[in-house]
Amino acid sequence: MPRSRRTSSGRASVGGSARRGIRDRHGRGLRSSVAGPYLPMLNGRIDMFEQTILSTAEYLRGVWPAELSTVRFEVAAAPEQALHGDHIDRWSVDPQQGRIVFYRVPIQRMSKLHHNDDIHRRMMVESCVFRAVGDLLGKDPWDLAPDRFRHF
Repeated sequence: MPRSRRTSSGRASVGGSARRGIRDRHGRGLRSSVAGPYLPMLNGRIDMFEQTILSTAEYLRGVWPAELSTVRFEVAAAPEQALHGDHIDRWSVDPQQGRIVFYRVPIQRMSKLHHNDDIHRRMMVESCVFRAVGDLLGKDPWDLAPDRFRHF
């Protein structure tokens, strides 16, 4: 296959057809989504992690609107100071600024799951959100949404 050649007009020509001012690597055309234009975008671990944090935070905001209306939920890759003797922080709570920061790498990599599948990973992230909000509000995580766990 012939490589693209520069023409005098500054356009790249590929196989004899001139392209209209679009330059890209090796003249192969712009890259598109792997899923194509008609399929939904693929979600990775980071996207699913952030989506789980946000959906759980919105649920808790609905249950505790007055207490959590000004709280910011943020995601960071890892804490600046990782080791604290016997544990690694999974989240940090700052009540003065009304901010909770979740650390993605320790939650995803350091958690011990008895089944490593999507539902158990999601439940682990949700439990971290519940525990962090419990730390912020000074409540037990099970008391944050008592009706959520009553299925009878």
